[in-house]
Amino acid sequence: MSAGDTVSFLLGMVGWVLTGVCLGHHQWKVSTLDGSVITTSTIYENLWMSCASDSTGVYNCRDFLSLFGLSDYVRASQALMIISIILGFFAAIITLFGLQCIQFGTSDPVAKARIASGGGALFIVAALTAMVPVSWYAFNITRQFYDVLYPGTKFELGPALYIGWAGGALQLIGGICLCLACKRATGATGEYAYKYRAPRSSLRPVSRNYPSEVDNSSNYGKNAYV
Repeated sequence: MSAGDTVSFLLGMVGWVLTGVCLGHHQWKVSTLDGSVITTSTIYENLWMSCASDSTGVYNCRDFLSLFGLSDYVRASQALMIISIILGFFAAIITLFGLQCIQFGTSDPVAKARIASGGGALFIVAALTAMVPVSWYAFNITRQFYDVLYPGTKFELGPALYIGWAGGALQLIGGICLCLACKRATGATGEYAYKYRAPRSSLRPVSRNYPSEVDNSSNYGKNAYV
């Protein structure tokens, strides 16, 4: 399974990097142009700050003044995204030690498969903890956009959310592939499954049939004795 677990590890790593890019991206939500005739500035926010840019491209950002002044879903999204980054880091380290091509630590293929399977499980958890806040954030943006009684600025989905979904999906696929590959490698009984085929030989064993001992005295008649 050396090729399969390596590809799965790379998928998880790419997804982890995209999750980090999503966390630091400025545009989680962007102010909508729907219903605006003249737009002089664009407002966009992420989990940590709010920015505004004018038509000339000059922008200014300010951090949120108080953590407790934010909405509950924003604070929960901050915590879940940080947890996802940490879990993805440990998943990558554990999976790296479980790769068959890495000659470090144990060389037992069963132990390698179990280590890689543990890393794959962590990739799955990291993917879920990244996709939940991204989806939750997008749900609130959509709900406020279609709420006719909402008095504040309405926003649309920013590019950071799509990056977060892509990163979570890649981590999820990589983790599932790692778990499935390691399950096939260890087999149903928990032992490393491999097929052994004896080498074929062109020489066939020759069976030799030796004649049984025969009483030669029966071949002589009584007249042969004096």
